Amino acid sequence: MRATVGAVVLAALALLIPAVSSGPAAAAGHAATVPGLIPAPVRWTGQAGTLRLAATAAVVARTAELRGDAATFAGDVADATGLRLSVVTGGGGAAGDVVLGVDASREELGAEGYELIVGDTVRITGATAAGAFLGTRTVLQMLGGGRELPHGRAVDVPRYAERGVGVCACYIHVSPDWFERLMREMAYLKLNQLWIEAKVASDDYPKTTFWGYYTKDEVRRLSAMARKYHITLVPEINSPGHIDPYLQNHPELQLADTKGIRSPSRLDITRPEAFSFYTGLLDEALTVWDTPYWHMGADEYMLGSDYAAYPQIAAYAKAKYGAGATPQDAFVDFVNRVDDHVRAVGRTLRIWNDGLSGDNTVPVNKDIRVEHWTAEPEQPPSALLAQGHRVMNAAYALYLIRGGSPMKTRELYESDWTPLRFEGETLSGPQPGVSGAKITMWPDSAAAQTENEVETEAYLPLRFLAQATWGGPKPAATYDGFSALARDIGHAPGWENTVRLPVKDGTYALTLSGSATRLTTTGGGEGATARFGDDGGAAWKLSATEDGYYTLRAVRADTATAYCLDMVKGARYLGAPLEAGATVTTQTCSATARTQRWQLTGTGTGVRLVNAISQLGLARRAADGAAVQQPPDEQAAATLRPVAAAPPPRGRG
Repeated sequence: MRATVGAVVLAALALLIPAVSSGPAAAAGHAATVPGLIPAPVRWTGQAGTLRLAATAAVVARTAELRGDAATFAGDVADATGLRLSVVTGGGGAAGDVVLGVDASREELGAEGYELIVGDTVRITGATAAGAFLGTRTVLQMLGGGRELPHGRAVDVPRYAERGVGVCACYIHVSPDWFERLMREMAYLKLNQLWIEAKVASDDYPKTTFWGYYTKDEVRRLSAMARKYHITLVPEINSPGHIDPYLQNHPELQLADTKGIRSPSRLDITRPEAFSFYTGLLDEALTVWDTPYWHMGADEYMLGSDYAAYPQIAAYAKAKYGAGATPQDAFVDFVNRVDDHVRAVGRTLRIWNDGLSGDNTVPVNKDIRVEHWTAEPEQPPSALLAQGHRVMNAAYALYLIRGGSPMKTRELYESDWTPLRFEGETLSGPQPGVSGAKITMWPDSAAAQTENEVETEAYLPLRFLAQATWGGPKPAATYDGFSALARDIGHAPGWENTVRLPVKDGTYALTLSGSATRLTTTGGGEGATARFGDDGGAAWKLSATEDGYYTLRAVRADTATAYCLDMVKGARYLGAPLEAGATVTTQTCSATARTQRWQLTGTGTGVRLVNAISQLGLARRAADGAAVQQPPDEQAAATLRPVAAAPPPRGRG
């Protein structure tokens, strides 16, 4: 996590984005025959006429490997248009069908390009299955919720191989449902890489399994989603800095300064057992992440300090590399050893650029991919490329931070930003070593915004990045035109089907399933612990919030003050208690307090109640009945039963 990044994105909620497209319009500045698409196709030749999809049409997978992609496309067409097309394997397709094919001899299409021909049939051909799949995304946007497709031909090949999104689920638990919606959107926009910094619940290192973790089954679910949408996952466990989510309960591995003060965020890279610890976590994580990459972070190791406070690092470097070695050599040595380990298990290592200050005498392994986010004068992108690294543009200008200032998407669009414009250096000419670019979402203030608010804030930035990294002509001359087109195209089919508000606003009793135990406010007030007890009169007024959650206000006849269920009591990190076991309380209701927002997952009145910020669920502590937050896999289901509202408090005097 970037501790130095305090303000770059996500301010007040922008205009809400429509969940269903009304049909894309032709973009300003393009010929009328060019469909309005994001990203715009590199080459489109329009022809007279249209093809109307009929219920009798089929989606034809020319080969068995395309069967899954054909089924995904058919499901998306059903979500977008109501048409339920059959899916068949083999054959050339009849008039009106959509035919997916792979022709490996079409080398000009590369790994993800495709040819689309709309005539009496729709034919999508890629040199790979990924290319054919991305062609189906173009057809979905062209349909725009309708059934008509313009006749024409596109040959569409991306300029950059990596078109990415990064999500730091570090410290917090970003819900798998949110990731699924994100992947739908990414595929719709032809974005193909998702970096996730997230903790996997460890069986080998159980003391690392506390707040913010993902179960192995959750990670397998994320990996399956990624395969479905042809998205490459890039998991990260940050090291040797920012590793406090793992070292909190391992003080023996924490780096200690000259006064013996240990730093929970720094791994002691001079100790063999520290390397074994990190690679052990890595190996276990890779049993569930389906990925060709591993990201070790390697950023901000000395943030807020310097190597002089830790003389053992310099001593280690000199002992290993000679009297001329620097402390930075010890750092590079650690990175290179992790790289050797990662390569041995068939993956490619990725790191952030700011750990490469140029003070080292030991060279960094050339096969390591570098993601450049901040200017380092001694090691600009051109120097990294010259050293043989592949470099991705992960610029600070592309950061989305909860509670930070908004990303300047208008300025980037109107200035024709490309992945060659790095922080501190702009490159020119062909740069085959520049792999692409990504937007990165950081939760530096977890309590500042909910997942749904972040999702809304990211709508236009994601579409801008898709356009900038695909590399086709701008679909609109102005940012206002681009924004209008983006809203007209809408979300990916199926995105809006997620049930966010399963019950109507009203007054309810909340009872644990299989029990008569109710969530009660007996003795409640400011800061009082909510409990599961036997107060037959306990009731809560549920009110939907603008961002798709609920507030739960205690309904009591003995107070005129409105108290709401809140999550503020505990070991606060990033502005909120994020750990399991933290006590739930009632606090004075506030429209701006995100910790007072709760998500109901489920249908009807059988629900699970999850805090919108911590993404931990409501559960009963066995010892005293107190309401506490627990990981979703450890919480009990609950039942909501509508009840009559309590009478208002009597006036005084």
